[in-house]
Formats: sequence, structure tokens, C-alpha cells
Amino acid sequence: MDLQLENRLALVTGSTAGIGYAIARVLAAEGARVVVNGRTQAGVDAAVARIRKETGRQALGFAGDLSTAVAAETVVNAYPGIDILVNNLGIFEAVPFEQIPDEDWRRFFEVNVLSGARLARMVLPGMRKANWGRIIFISSESGMHIPAEMVHYGMTKAAQIAVARGIAETVAGTGITVNSVLPGPTKSRGVGDFVESLAKDRGISADQFETDFFAHVRPTSLLKRFATTEEVAAMVAYVASPLASATTGAALRVDGGTVKSAF
Repeated sequence: MDLQLENRLALVTGSTAGIGYAIARVLAAEGARVVVNGRTQAGVDAAVARIRKETGRQALGFAGDLSTAVAAETVVNAYPGIDILVNNLGIFEAVPFEQIPDEDWRRFFEVNVLSGARLARMVLPGMRKANWGRIIFISSESGMHIPAEMVHYGMTKAAQIAVARGIAETVAGTGITVNSVLPGPTKSRGVGDFVESLAKDRGISADQFETDFFAHVRPTSLLKRFATTEEVAAMVAYVASPLASATTGAALRVDGGTVKSAF
């Protein structure tokens, strides 16, 4: 299927690995001019080179912490006319609620929520002028099913859903769409490392940990396995395309049926 993304300028935040990299890779493969983002120049350069090797397409890069206003302003000035903004930048950690200090609540909000809201605010004028654009927040099923072990993370994922819907309301009747995509448990680099560490601590294999995880921690999953980053990226690529022009203001689940709802 031709997603009609040729020459569209796309910024994918936090895209040197994991879900972000998979999104950047598929958008590049579909012909978009993708700006890969990470905190270090070495990481960005490596991801750009990998995309070029795997897709035969060119990719652009921006090294900087896009949770900061300075870096956000810099990237928008460096790459004017962004058509597609994928707010993937995010952090997570498992911490008991009683042990989460105020500064971590602020840090999670600033990185996971404010960074995306800020970038959306910056690119919207250009999208309005062109009467076309795509803004996508990579939220999580944790925004609907708040995990007891990561309440602050779940809070930010719920906030992303709200922000995306709110922005969509402000661009009603235009060619701009705004959506959130909600992956379920996905085997990204961070999750893979986390699983390997926990499995080692328990003296079991990663495969056994995955089986136990879906039996006891996410028993509502219909997939019964971690999704791949490519499976999530496929949904994002479609939503970013002109073909998804009637999809806006939505919270689109790629959660393997983890959220026990038909709606």
C-alpha cells in the first residue's frame, strides 16, 4: 500500500532506538524525510546510518534533549515546515507510589507530556498555513490501565491522551489531525533490557518471564506476548499518512487487547 508520504517532513522524537526508531524507519521507507532525534550525536548518527542501510532512503538528524524548550526551538528552526510530528520521547521506571518524590512527578510530566505539547504548539502555525499536518502522541495502554508499579508514568500517558484530544478540538475542520497511539507491552530496547534484568534476578529465562508476565501481570492481554516495535510503527505510519484523513481526536490502541474494553 502506498501511504503517500513521499517528501513529507517528519520529526520523530526519541527515535534512535525502540518504538521511535521503528517509526522513523517505516516513515523513511515510505518516502518521508525523517528527522531522527536522540540526546547524543553519536546515537543519532548511528540511527541515521542504520536507516539508510536498511531502507535505502536518506534520513536527517537532530541531537538534543527535546524535553527542553531550547532544543525544541532549535529543531523547529533547523527544520521548518514539519508536516508530521511524532511525540515519542518518554521515560519510565517502576517505583512504589510512596517512594515517588515531587521532583520525579515534575520530571515525568516535563519529559513525557510538556515536551510534546510544546512541540505541537511550535509546529501548528506552519500546519495551519499549509492546511495539512499530523500530530501523534505515543501514549500507552498504561494511560487507561494505570499500573500500580508506575503511577507517575501512567499519569503522563493519560495526560497525553487528553492533550491530543484537546489539540484535535482546536483544529476542527482543517486538514490537520491529532491522535494518540497506545501501545501495550512492547519489546523495545528499554523493555527488553528491563525484562532481561528481572529474569536474571529471578533465575529464569526471558521467555519464561514473558510467559509469567502475561499470566499474572497483564492477564487481560489477548496477544499473550510482547508486541514488536514494528507492529506499533505500522499503526503510526498509517495515522501519519493522508489515508488517515478521517481519523482524528482518537486514542488508537495497539495494546494486544490488554485494555478490556470493546470501545
